[in-house]
This record gives sequence, structure tokens and C-alpha cells, in this order.
Amino acid sequence: MLKKLRLNFSSLIGLLLLLLSLWAIANELRQYNYRDILNSLAAIPKSRLSWAIWLTTLGYVVMIGYDILGFNYINRSLSWNKIAFTNFISSAFSNTIGFALLTGSAIRYRFYSTWGVSAVAIAQVIAFANFTFWLGMFAVAGLLFLINPLKIPTQLHLPFATVRPIGVIFILLVTVYLLGSIFIRQTLIIRGHESRFPSFKISLAQIAISSFDWILAAAVLYVVLPTNISLSYIDFLGIYLLAMFAGVVSNVPGGLGVFETIILLILSSKVSAAAVLGSMLAYRGVYYFLPLLVAAGLLGIYELRFRKGN
Repeated sequence: MLKKLRLNFSSLIGLLLLLLSLWAIANELRQYNYRDILNSLAAIPKSRLSWAIWLTTLGYVVMIGYDILGFNYINRSLSWNKIAFTNFISSAFSNTIGFALLTGSAIRYRFYSTWGVSAVAIAQVIAFANFTFWLGMFAVAGLLFLINPLKIPTQLHLPFATVRPIGVIFILLVTVYLLGSIFIRQTLIIRGHESRFPSFKISLAQIAISSFDWILAAAVLYVVLPTNISLSYIDFLGIYLLAMFAGVVSNVPGGLGVFETIILLILSSKVSAAAVLGSMLAYRGVYYFLPLLVAAGLLGIYELRFRKGN
């Protein structure tokens, strides 16, 4: 009886997430006239759009490393195809809809629990993956903000003129984490469940995977920017990370509004705002909505097959 209720609850989560994805797509498309979206995409060279799609594909492949590394950390085995399937759907939903701890966790619970992973183990993988996501942000942004400090737009009303102080904080956090992985070996027991610091090897892998993820995500938008913009990728990466950090912290779905505002404020002096907005629409279409459509389709197919099998 308990097992049946658990399966029904998991199915309900899956169906609710499917409806949520369709709502997110419809809601965001209402923000823009479809002709504007088509015109923005048409203005981008096909070769650059193709690059954006390939970079997005590679980025979502890299994201699978979050969960693979998480299972390695908790010494739990699960087939790579199941991890890849779950992580892709989780990433596509949480990236676009926002509230990653809610959407991503629900999806991971829905699938991993079906495949026999305990609730505690799922919680550990979720916590590990989310922390890895931020660790890469701190590492890449911290380094960039220190060596190539970006001027912060006065409209943001922050207490400092450049991002260098933020970079110092980020690098300190990463350094403390790495030192902890070297020197802290004690196991913390919470309600009978063990928790420990990852090994130094796993910590370095966390930074490498997440950093690559952020670098690829920024590259997707960079390749669809207007070709006449005089901006190196390294300079743009700093702008992207600042805007994305603000967007993620805001917890607005996909950082919508917050992300665009910061990008426009910084790039408006280099190229027209209309051109930048067109590029960002193309970026959202390729990096957010295309994966979400694929993930929603896979989720729908899985739920239909799952219900037929029960």
C-alpha cells in the first residue's frame, strides 16, 4: 500500500512538472511578439546559431557531471543513462523555471526514488549538485573579477565601483572549501546519517565541471551577439557572470528581467539595446526553451509509458 502511494505521488510530481513547463513556455512567450523573436533569430548568421546549439548541447552534457560526481561522493552506484536522463530533465526545468531547489529536487526525487535510491541519498546528491553549481561560479567569477575587474553600473547602487571586492570574497570561499577538503576528515552524523567533506580530488572535480558549465553557458550568448560589437570573450564572461549571479540570487525564473537589465546597462554603450535584446531572445530560445521543450517531451513520454506499465 505504502509503495503504491509512493509511486502515485511520484507520478503526480511528474505530471505537475510537465504542466509547469508548458505554463513557463506560454507565460514567457507572452512577453514578446512572436514576430520579434523570429526577426531576432533571422538576423543571426546560421553558422553562429549552429554554434550556439552545439555549445548548449555540450553544456547540458557537462551538467550530467554534477550528479555523476554526487553519486561518486556518496559511494552509491546508478547507471549513467539513468543519471543523464534525470539530470537533463532537472537542469532544463530548473534553468528555465527557476527555484532550482524546488524544481530540480522534485525531478530528482521522482526518478531516483523509482530506481531504488533512498530519500537520504537523493538529498545528499541534490545538496552536492547545488553546491557544485555555486562553487564553479565562485571560482571563475572570483578569478575574473580579480584580474579583470568590471565596473559596476551606477544604476545598481552597490557600495563599490568595481567587482573586485566580490572577486576577493569568492576566491576566499573557494580557498576555504579546498582547505577543508584537505584538512577536515571528521564525519558529521545528523539523525543517524553520515556527512563528510569531499576529498580534495572530488573538490577539484567539482570546480572543474562547474567552471566548464559556466564558461559554456556564457559562450552560447557570446556567439549570438551582434558581430560588430568590440568585446572579447573574457571581458564578456565577466559581464555574464555578474548578470547571472544577480539573476540566480533573485530566484526569478531564468533570471528573467534581472539578467537582461545588467547586460543591457553594460553593453548599451557598445551596441544598440535593440540588437542586444535580440541576441538575448535568441540565447533564451536556444539555451532555455529548446532544452525545456525536449525535456518536457521526454518527461511526457516517460510518464505515459510509466502509467501503462502500472
